[in-house]
Amino acid sequence: MGDAGVRGGFYVGLGLALGSSAFIGSSFILKKKGLLRLCRRGRARAGQGGHAYLQEWLWWAGLLCMGIGEAANFAAYAFAPATLVTPLGALSVLVSAVLSSVFLNEQLNVHGKIGCILSILGSTVMVIHAPQEEEVSSLESMAEKLKDPGFIVFAACVLVSSLLLIFVAGPRYGQSNVLVYVLVCSAIGSLSVSCVKGLGIALKELFSGKPVLKEPLGWVLLVCLVICISVQINYLNKALDIFNTSVVTPIYYVLFTTAVMTCSVILFKEWQHMVLDNIIGTVSGFLTIVSGIFLLHAFRDMPFTPDLLPLFLQGRTDPHSSWRSADRHQSCQHQPLLPSENKGSRSTEEEEGEEG
Repeated sequence: MGDAGVRGGFYVGLGLALGSSAFIGSSFILKKKGLLRLCRRGRARAGQGGHAYLQEWLWWAGLLCMGIGEAANFAAYAFAPATLVTPLGALSVLVSAVLSSVFLNEQLNVHGKIGCILSILGSTVMVIHAPQEEEVSSLESMAEKLKDPGFIVFAACVLVSSLLLIFVAGPRYGQSNVLVYVLVCSAIGSLSVSCVKGLGIALKELFSGKPVLKEPLGWVLLVCLVICISVQINYLNKALDIFNTSVVTPIYYVLFTTAVMTCSVILFKEWQHMVLDNIIGTVSGFLTIVSGIFLLHAFRDMPFTPDLLPLFLQGRTDPHSSWRSADRHQSCQHQPLLPSENKGSRSTEEEEGEEG
């Protein structure tokens, strides 16, 4: 019964994570459609300080989808391991890219299509090999885990390194190195996911009728979550303002997911009872998703024409014609650049031969 309950909760969390990605990815398209409609009407654009989008129902539909997606993502942490939920957030990027090509006529090049396929494959592998975390069914057990020396050392390292990045590295290298602000977001983000996990457990207890509101740990986690999210938003906006989105997004995804997985391993002991095959599968799936996200973003604006493909992939079925054209091209290359001079030299050689 207990094992069936754990598996049932796992699938509920998986469904919530997938639904969250679908809603969040769709929200970007709805918002963009609403803003484009305003632009066609000649209304003041949001980038110019206008707020006419507040009167556009498509924009509100996108905001509603974003809220539903974030709520589903929040709830997913209460049922499934954070090591599974966080990497699956990459699927929202995939959903947004595919819907953009369909509804916004934004071309998805070959690199982007390969990136989408890799993201799907990596997510599937991670779902198959996802770790089963040590059960945390109450705030009391959550409090015990937060007192673990390993997590205390990890949290202290995160806070100290974040302060050094903010106050020492930020003023010196923040404008020139993309890693400075992204590392702050990723490190603090690992703690915010732990807070979300604890609050999800508190909500489950609240709905079951337990007096959770009297527990101080729930309020402490809520305050910590607000602080962590505020720091994340602040420094992520700084990174996006300074550097290109196609550079910030894949780096942030990789570092944030790595930090969350490390924190989950330390706090929830998710990999303690995993066999080697599942560990290799989880890491391989994550690296596959990383590769897909990199291809989807890094080469998004790079044109990819059929001329860049090898000849046999361009639909040319007659190899001899290509060889003949290559031979003609080669013979043209070896033709004399100054034919008049060559003719003159050839005639002098003939005259010498006749005299001989």
